[in-house]
Amino acid sequence: MFAYIEGKVSELTPTYVVIDCGGVGYLIHISLHTYAAIKDLPQAKIFTHHLVREDAHLLHGFSHENERKLFLHLISVSGVGANTARVMQSSMSPEELTDAILSGNVNKLQSVKGIGAKTAQRVIVDLRDKMAKEDWETAVLSNEKISANTAKDEALSALVMLGFNRANVEKTLQSILKINSELSSELLIKEALRML
Repeated sequence: MFAYIEGKVSELTPTYVVIDCGGVGYLIHISLHTYAAIKDLPQAKIFTHHLVREDAHLLHGFSHENERKLFLHLISVSGVGANTARVMQSSMSPEELTDAILSGNVNKLQSVKGIGAKTAQRVIVDLRDKMAKEDWETAVLSNEKISANTAKDEALSALVMLGFNRANVEKTLQSILKINSELSSELLIKEALRML
């Protein structure tokens, strides 16, 4: 319903923000990650997800489009509601949460308050393959993090977009780079396509 809401930050707490947009104050539930991103800003653009329940219409907000995308993946898992997803996103950065899911790190997910072994395993089982098909590493990471190995990252991104499993691609690229670490992304892709 609302893609984003942009306006003056009229009230801000670690759990919600009120954005004044055209004289209307929108109360938007946020994670600690979003809070940290906007806490010093007089104005903010918050990407939103409108959640409709029997008893309420709620707006959940995110400082970045990819944080919203991660939230939507999390709430698609049976047993993970909006509040649980928000706790997960408050406990870990989007990068850490994505890495825990893609690497199958049950213990890392269990370290989040309210997430037991079964829920952690369900999140991994439901989302790992789905997220591995997407370019999460470059999508979720913020602009501050720039990779040293651009050729490898470009090759990885291209091969994942072609539909190859991210974990398999990473292993293949690592083995190629052990033999020759100076290959361009184009040559890396061609070599990996022969091996995959």
